[in-house]
Amino acid sequence: MSIWSQSLGTGSDLVVLHGWGLNSHVWQPVQQQLAQQHRLHLIDLPGYGESAWPQGLPVSLDNCVDILLAHLPDRFHVLGWSLGGLMATRMALVAPQRVQSLVTVASSPKFQASAEWPGMDSQILANFAEQLNGQYRKTIERFLAIQAMGSPTARAQVKQMKSWVLSKPEPNIEALKGGLALLAQVDLREQLAQIQQPFLRMYGKLDSLVPVAVADAVADYAPMSQQWIAQGCAHAPFVSATEAFLQRLQQFYHT
Repeated sequence: MSIWSQSLGTGSDLVVLHGWGLNSHVWQPVQQQLAQQHRLHLIDLPGYGESAWPQGLPVSLDNCVDILLAHLPDRFHVLGWSLGGLMATRMALVAPQRVQSLVTVASSPKFQASAEWPGMDSQILANFAEQLNGQYRKTIERFLAIQAMGSPTARAQVKQMKSWVLSKPEPNIEALKGGLALLAQVDLREQLAQIQQPFLRMYGKLDSLVPVAVADAVADYAPMSQQWIAQGCAHAPFVSATEAFLQRLQQFYHT
């Protein structure tokens, strides 16, 4: 099983996990700065970019986490964006002796909305799953447009992210479909109270995929965690508010 990774810089180990449909190139706006403070590990999630998905293995959250843990340092800080945040959260729960701290960016323990929970409309997830058959690029373009919606720099952001996505091999279709199923089905809310590590949750005020109302809703389940909301940003605050994002991260890692 081969997982693509690249390590930059020196210091404490920091693993960064990208979101659905993308790859490790999304960290380009922040990777050099993060590598000045850490030994930064850029990872392509299983089935994405240059990482394979094991043939015949069902796509589940625990299978993804097990594959990643087998390729990561003994002890590390983890930062996950969107779907990557779900994986990072599960990692902190199942390997507390290895995960030193947890940061989630534009992520949620439960992505799909329900009567009492803010989140993504189930129809949006169903539409993406339906469109995937033979239309990977169009589906990703639609997804990028939705996640940048509301950002003042939405058009430029979509163009930039699209170039990052297409600069690596296309994701495995089973990993894509399985990833959408994780976003639709996983619910880690009740497990958040078990997280003992320092925990920072970062959000975009204008995010339409993980609405900002999620921030306070999650705080009820993880009262010991910290939260930060990037003003004027949608689903990718590390792209549209890079300096503020890095400043808040540095504060978290050095206190």
